[in-house]
Amino acid sequence: MKFFLLPTVVSVLILAAILYTLGWAAFVTAALLVVLEVTLSFDNAVVNARVLTNMTHVWRNRFLTWGMLIAVVGTRLILPILIVSASVLLSPLAVAKLAAFAPEEYAHLLEGARYGIYAFGGAFLLMVSLKYFLDDNKDIHWIKVIERHISRWGRIEAIEIAIALAFLSGISFLVPDIAQATVLVAGIIGIVLFILMQGLASSFSIETDNATAVAAQSGLALFIYLNVLDSAFSLDSVVGAFALTTSIPIIVAGLGIGAWFVRSLTIYLVEKKTLDSLTYLEHGAHWAIFGLAISMFADLLFHVPEVITGLIGLAFVLAAYASSILSRKKIAA
Repeated sequence: MKFFLLPTVVSVLILAAILYTLGWAAFVTAALLVVLEVTLSFDNAVVNARVLTNMTHVWRNRFLTWGMLIAVVGTRLILPILIVSASVLLSPLAVAKLAAFAPEEYAHLLEGARYGIYAFGGAFLLMVSLKYFLDDNKDIHWIKVIERHISRWGRIEAIEIAIALAFLSGISFLVPDIAQATVLVAGIIGIVLFILMQGLASSFSIETDNATAVAAQSGLALFIYLNVLDSAFSLDSVVGAFALTTSIPIIVAGLGIGAWFVRSLTIYLVEKKTLDSLTYLEHGAHWAIFGLAISMFADLLFHVPEVITGLIGLAFVLAAYASSILSRKKIAA
């Protein structure tokens, strides 16, 4: 299909180059990183597709082009360096030199920054899932026994913020004393950033006389939101990648290929209007996001293997897909 042809060709060329220059071990590691990224971010594609339906074709193309540059270079290379820099109080340049010339030491510092990384990612993704389910206007439910009841809680103003802050506070008491402040600050930043992104995106929906300017501003706000969301999803895979290798080129290549496939899948879902025909797919994606958020918080207390995190998300999405197909058949019958 046209949506995956170019990513497939380029991916084959990159993996072939890795095999030719670095050998079988590097090739297998890069391939595993591709699988890791796609598995952990599959639900991200579904959520992104829903957001992209509110964007013009111009901004969709920018998401696939400029957004890819941000995803590969910014999220998977520069962002971890900035996080490590802030956590150990070293200049970004010094951390970048460590990443380039002393990757083992850089990986050790990145692992040491995991409290801030997982607290931020977990809090942001928790807000994404809570905002979706705590919606009193949502009248389509997948897991009805749960979703029907919790959607009514959405009548309480800002209930998702209260739940996220309460959960974050509880987790902060369980982590080591030295990490409590880091978890609280990073988690609050994640919550505030989500509120800010939601506020910016919704503020442009107010009617004005300049529709073109509103469309441009709204597209920019949603573009920023999608890239922040991508960053929150990718933090887990970036940290997990260093468990497989400390080679920065292999990590960037493997995760970058995976990110490209996820974005291509997003465009495919939008163009084919898949979310309109598969009723529960969006529900499954948000349950997967909730599972990823809980997994990140759990990782603050004990190590959760990336394969488990990925399988949880994939299981929710596949189950929602199957439920959507069955529901469509019942309606047709």
